[in-house]
Amino acid sequence: MTITLIAAVAENNALGKDNKMLWHLPNDFKHFKSLTNHHYIIMGRKTFESLPKTLPNRTHIVITRNKDYTNPNCIVVNSVEEALAACPKNEEVFIIGGGEIYKLFLPLADKMELTQVQHSFPDADAYFPPFNKENWEITREEPHQADNLHNYNYTFFTYTKKI
Repeated sequence: MTITLIAAVAENNALGKDNKMLWHLPNDFKHFKSLTNHHYIIMGRKTFESLPKTLPNRTHIVITRNKDYTNPNCIVVNSVEEALAACPKNEEVFIIGGGEIYKLFLPLADKMELTQVQHSFPDADAYFPPFNKENWEITREEPHQADNLHNYNYTFFTYTKKI
């Protein structure tokens, strides 16, 4: 199993505020969809509840501390171990947030697909965990300029854990 963290992250590691994203980058949504389509996606309950609906062509696994939480549209688990046990062993699995879930999975991750938003958001309340860049190799870097649909410059990075 390949465990991949996927996130859009500001320069100050901000992810969002009040369970919402702080920017709107349509190309990042397309990038996210192309990578996660037909895969298992693991997220925390708050991230799941922030989605407008379940994402098509993906199996949703929701981690929550609430033992009574149920939703017919996803697999509900109470731990990292349960989440991974619910996934196929020979496929790539995507961790899609939020901040606490990224922190739990970072030590287990093989890869990270990070969209670096070239702006800082000081009023954020959710952050991507810091990581030691010495342990990761950038295997892809694709910069994009701001335009009429994208308010900020951004870069798609693929990080692969060094062995």
